[in-house]
Formats: sequence, structure tokens, C-alpha cells
Amino acid sequence: MNTAGHSQATAPRGLELTPFRGLRYDPDRVGGLAAVTSPPYDVVVRPDGLHELHDADPHNIVRLILPQATTPAARNDQAAATLREWLTEGILTPDPYPALYVYEQRHADGMLQRGLIGTLRVSEPAEGVVLPHEDVMPHVVADRAALMRATQANLEPLLLTYRGDGGTAADLVERTAARPPLLATTTDDGYHHRLWQITDPAEVAGVQADLARHQALIADGHHRWATYRMLRAEHPSPGPWDHGLVLLVDTARYPLRVRAIHRYLPGLPIGEALAALEGHFRVRRLEGALPEALETLADAACAGNAYLLAGDGGLWLVDRPDPGLLARTVPTGHPTAWRTLDATVLHATLLAAVWDIPEDDPARVAYIHDTEATVRKAERDGGTAVLLHPVREEIVRELARQGVTMPRKSTSFGPKPATGLVLRAVDL
Repeated sequence: MNTAGHSQATAPRGLELTPFRGLRYDPDRVGGLAAVTSPPYDVVVRPDGLHELHDADPHNIVRLILPQATTPAARNDQAAATLREWLTEGILTPDPYPALYVYEQRHADGMLQRGLIGTLRVSEPAEGVVLPHEDVMPHVVADRAALMRATQANLEPLLLTYRGDGGTAADLVERTAARPPLLATTTDDGYHHRLWQITDPAEVAGVQADLARHQALIADGHHRWATYRMLRAEHPSPGPWDHGLVLLVDTARYPLRVRAIHRYLPGLPIGEALAALEGHFRVRRLEGALPEALETLADAACAGNAYLLAGDGGLWLVDRPDPGLLARTVPTGHPTAWRTLDATVLHATLLAAVWDIPEDDPARVAYIHDTEATVRKAERDGGTAVLLHPVREEIVRELARQGVTMPRKSTSFGPKPATGLVLRAVDL
């Protein structure tokens, strides 16, 4: 995504990544780095996963990113007080010098991802520097903004991708990864994490000059990026809120995996969901186990919109929507690639038109990344799980280049950075 072909008058400023003094756990003060880390806040499956992490260590990072109290204000006050306490006690300590950080994730299944953690200049979508590809929910942005205001911190990095061309940044990442790491740990999901610092001014300058030629796609963290934009607008510029914490990955060298984010509908029993689909979609009950059903879904998705519904111990393939129904329910004025997305049809046709469920109501629609967890929740609680097949990355990137955002929670890029390895206090 090189911007070199633009004229000087209209060229975007490009990516501006700056060093910062990272806040990191003192490994001698906690029960191990793996015990205090967490997935990103929106990946933690409530309540089971949250409680498990909360109990894993008295200093687990979920106590900051998902504090538990009776009101939103109390939760944010609690997170701020906890962060101050940990800083005072030396549980979290600031690094002595500003740095960029090289971050590596490696898994036994062959996945290897490396990228740069720094603070990125916050920009508006119209600048064409950081490209969103999904819509956001205002109440989630407001929630994250309130937490960041209270803590005066960026508690976890967003995941952004760019398409590098073998420049200085990529070379420096590789050279740095050959050095002894600043820290290393293995989390329960099997990922091995390593972190290095880049503090040499010449190396930092080389990275910045290289990245200034590129634009980035938001892979994970649309709500937090929208929060960065909100907080930047609230504070004087120049200032610390002009930048936000990110992990930047060159996917030309380290391709990400793209998975779907599933929906759980707690107030819709599977019988009612299926009955409402009659005459609108083809519905077939599948007799195999979940892995086989997901393979069937993948095959059906090649031919058109398809979903896997689960609940009450059963699995159903839902596909072949009525063209007339799609014509009446899917908004016009968008590219064909957007109008035919599974997420578009799910939100516009299934949720809004067939099931009469408002997508903005968190009591009616939950978004869950883990496939098996979504099915278990539907079977245990009596609702309906709607499983989607992942969209291809090239479709995501092309729509983003056109300035077209996908329905919220359409994709899950990964692996996502572990939360808790490096934080940023805006006043350092």
C-alpha cells in the first residue's frame, strides 16, 4: 500500500510511529508473565473466561481492561485506582527510555508473527492513512473512552497491518529478533511470546522513514481506534492523546489468519429462529459433529450466503436466501462485494427483517470469537448461535481502500497481541 505515486499536495502523511516508555510487569512481583496476561478485552468470553483470568493472579491485566463493579463509573474508578496501586507498589514499572518494541508470537502449528509496537499518530479515515473496515458500536466506544480517561492509559495495543516492500522496518524487525529478548513467556493458548526494545535513534529514524511511505488496515481494534479519535478531539493538540498504542504487522512478510466472529442470540430459541426462516432460506439439519458441519458451511459459502445455526443440541445449515428477500432488505448504494457479504445479509436480512432483533442491543446480540464457546452457550442457555464462515482478507482490504466499512464484528484477524506485555501511560 505504497503512497509514493500521489502528488505532494494530496499525499497523506503516512504512518507516524513514535517510541514511548512502556509500562511492563516486574516478573519478580507477579506469579509469572503468562498468569497476568489476557486476550484483548473483547475476546474474553464472559463470564467464564473473565472469572478464570480474574482468579489466575491477583495482578491479571483483566482487572484493568475489564474491571468488575456495580456501575460503569465504579468500574472505571476501580481500574484507575488499581493501576495507581500497581505503579506505586512496583508491580508495573515504566521502562527508563522511550522505545519501539519488536513483538513476536510463535505457535507449534507453524504460525509466526512479528511486528512493531509503538504509538501511532491518530488520523481521520479521510486522510487515507489508517483504514477501518468495520462499523463500530457507539456504546462500546463510549465505554472504552471512559476507561482510558479514568486510567490515563492505553492498556492494550490495536492490531494494524500494512503491506511492506522489504524496507528498513522489516529488516530491523528481523535483525532485532536475532538478539536476546527483553522478555519471553508462553500462554495457555500455546503461543510463545517474545519482546525486544529498539532505542537507537538511528534505527528508530530508519523505521519512521520507511513507515511514512505506507498506510495501514485496522485488523483488530476498530472501537479502540475510534476511541483514540474521540480522545484526541477532546484534548489540546499537540499532546499525548495525538497518538495511540498499536502493533503494526507487515502482512507481506507475516500474513495474518482471518476468522469469523459469531453471534449469539440469547432471547431467540432455536425453534423460533428456524420457524421464522421458512420460505426465506433453505434449512437443513446436519447430523455430524461441529467440525464436519463447519466444513459443510465452508462448501456452502462458496456458492452464496450461508450460516450454521446451533442450539438445543442440534446443528442446521441455512443457505440459499430468497433473492426477492435480499432485494427488499439489503441496502443499496454499496458495492456488490459489500451487499453480498455474509455479515451484511446477517444484519440486514436475518437480524433486522426476519428475526426483528436490533443489532445495537447487547442484551439481544452477543459477539463471540470462539466457535465452540458460541455453540456451548446456545446449548446451555437456550438461545441461538449463528456461526459464519470467514471472509477473505483481499475483500476486506479492497473494501477498506474504497472507504467502505463492513458490518461491525465481521472479521477476526489473528493472532491478536497478548494484553499485558506492554502498556502505555499517556503522561510518561
